[in-house]
Amino acid sequence: MQPLPIPCPADRIPDATGMDAFTTAYSAAKEQQAVFVAIECQGPRWTVKADVLTALRHTLDTTVHDAVREAVGHLIDSRQSRPDSIADPVYVVLYDVDGELRTRELAAAFCGDLEPLARAVPPSS
Repeated sequence: MQPLPIPCPADRIPDATGMDAFTTAYSAAKEQQAVFVAIECQGPRWTVKADVLTALRHTLDTTVHDAVREAVGHLIDSRQSRPDSIADPVYVVLYDVDGELRTRELAAAFCGDLEPLARAVPPSS
C-alpha cells in the first residue's frame, strides 16, 4: 500500500471494512510512519477514521486541529454524523456518514490539508 499524498484524492482512501482490511491499512500506515486515514462500511452508513499515532513525531498543528474540530462539530450539528463522533489532537472518527462518496470526500479532507477540508465542510455561517 502506497502512502497517501497530501492533498489526498478521495479515491485513494482505503476501505478498511473488516478486521483484516483495517489491520492491513493501519499496519501499512504505521510501517510508512504516515497518518492513518480510512473508511469503513457500517451497514447502510459509513465511518471515517484518521489517526496520527501511526506517524512518529506527527501531531496536528493548532490551526489544523481547530479546523478539524470545527468541521466535526458542524457535521454533528447538521446531522451528517452521529453525536459521538470524535475530533481530538490525534484521532478523528465520524460515525454514520451517508454514502461512500461523501465518506471518501470527508476522509480525504482529514488528511491535514485545510483547502480540501473547507471544500468538504464549508465553515458555519
